[in-house]
Amino acid sequence: MKPTARPDKEDFVRAVYHHHGSALLRYAARLLNGDWHTAEDVLQEATLRTWARYDHIDGRPAELRPWLFTVVRNLVIDHHRACRIRPRETDSIDDLDLSVQDAADRILDTQLVLDALPRLTVQQRQILALTYYRGCPIAEIAELLDIPPGTVKSRTHYALRALRTALAGRVRRR
Repeated sequence: MKPTARPDKEDFVRAVYHHHGSALLRYAARLLNGDWHTAEDVLQEATLRTWARYDHIDGRPAELRPWLFTVVRNLVIDHHRACRIRPRETDSIDDLDLSVQDAADRILDTQLVLDALPRLTVQQRQILALTYYRGCPIAEIAELLDIPPGTVKSRTHYALRALRTALAGRVRRR
């Protein structure tokens, strides 16, 4: 019997891919929770490792299955570790929150509200101060002012409406 010559590197890698490619891709996708794009990258890297280790691999392409599945599993583990370290990539700039409100904006907004407050009644200023400045719950405000909770709600509504009207002519353009 004549010994068969070992195929060249390119033919060998093609044969490995032909025998195991689809099974390795499905395995990688399953390990990656259905991320087929990353699974394709993992399969490509496993193929490159087969290419790089050609001189150290003994046997036929069909016999490499256990080694290839181990390579894919290790590549997926490396991918998961890398994802924990690196921040998530965004697909577009729309995914980023680029809004920044600096201290100057807050100061101007505060000044606009302070200028509008004198146009409100004492009762409206009092209810807004308790609700928004002190952050008191409705029940506590009702107890402090000795009025029913429903009255607190309606006074808050009308006070906000009055404040909105007072601000309407004074709001700065952004």
